[in-house]
Amino acid sequence: MVNLSELNEEPIIEYPLFWDYKVIFEKDIKAEKIFEELLINKDFKYELSNSNKKYKSYLLSVKVNDKNERLEIFEQLKIKSKFVL
Repeated sequence: MVNLSELNEEPIIEYPLFWDYKVIFEKDIKAEKIFEELLINKDFKYELSNSNKKYKSYLLSVKVNDKNERLEIFEQLKIKSKFVL
């Protein structure tokens, strides 16, 4: 039987670690430039994961030190991109 209270708990994440984001931009946006501007002094890598006539998606991996930093990067990416996962 499933304990419902366990489903509401946050997972335990041990920091620092590389966190992966899936980021989608409109095709003409220079994602590389945005990543470099947002992630100054951070270890990160990215690769194009998909492209079509309208959009490009990237897998972005960033070394984060804690939950707040991870969520802040997510929020900054949301502002600059079409979609972030």
